[in-house]
Amino acid sequence: MTLTVTLAVLLSAVLHATWNAMVKTGADRLMTMGWIAAATGLVALPFLPFIPFPGWDVARILALSFALHAGYKLFLVKCYEHGDFGQVYPLSRGLAPAIVTVIGAIWLGEILPTPAFIGIALVALGIVSLAFRRTNGAGLPNDPRALAYALGTSLFIAAYTLNDGLGGRIAESPHIYVIWLFAGDGLIFFLLVLWRRGRKFLVPQRAMAIGFAGGVMSVIAYWLVIWAMTLAPLGPVAALRETSVVFAALISGLLLKEGLGWRAIAAACVVAAGVILLRM
Repeated sequence: MTLTVTLAVLLSAVLHATWNAMVKTGADRLMTMGWIAAATGLVALPFLPFIPFPGWDVARILALSFALHAGYKLFLVKCYEHGDFGQVYPLSRGLAPAIVTVIGAIWLGEILPTPAFIGIALVALGIVSLAFRRTNGAGLPNDPRALAYALGTSLFIAAYTLNDGLGGRIAESPHIYVIWLFAGDGLIFFLLVLWRRGRKFLVPQRAMAIGFAGGVMSVIAYWLVIWAMTLAPLGPVAALRETSVVFAALISGLLLKEGLGWRAIAAACVVAAGVILLRM
């Protein structure tokens, strides 16, 4: 993985942790997520007249991706309703790199060198360790629903990562794929939240402003990842992308005041070690 790709994915990680914190702190998290989705769609909209319509193979991948991204957003909102940001965020991200690497090797034939496998394992271990830095005696979130939603979210993450990685590769251009993805996903989730919240969703409010800012961050973050996946194997990109938990740990402890102890620092160091191995 080149230095340019590595830096791009790390920037994506910072942006992702930031917009997730915006959702967590929102008064109505579903509406905040709805406006984030709407913003991503609006960013993509002006480009649609200038790009080709996706072929059948890409359209099928996009249709599946729309469903996966909608499920991911709904589960993520539930995570933040039932658990602390500093726990459910790393839990929801922790399993995805391992899942993506295994399926990427089986499905796409991506054989990685030994240091890369060790690096992915360390990144996943560090991420899960970050989630256990606060404890109810077992090291798990106090509300068991938070754990269930976090694990469900990780499955959605692994599924859309593989699906979109494939879509970006077989599309005429990864940029064209991302534009259609953001346009369709933004519209679908906006309509879903409008159906759930009604006219209240359309009233100007703080969630709208926060959502639009988060939406721009989301677009840049995901665009960088799709681009990176066209230049590097899916597993290392997915693992490096999950270093967002290090930045989430800082946000959790310093801004949200959820606590940042030696366990979090040690776990962050484990993640950093994994990232170094991914670059070898």
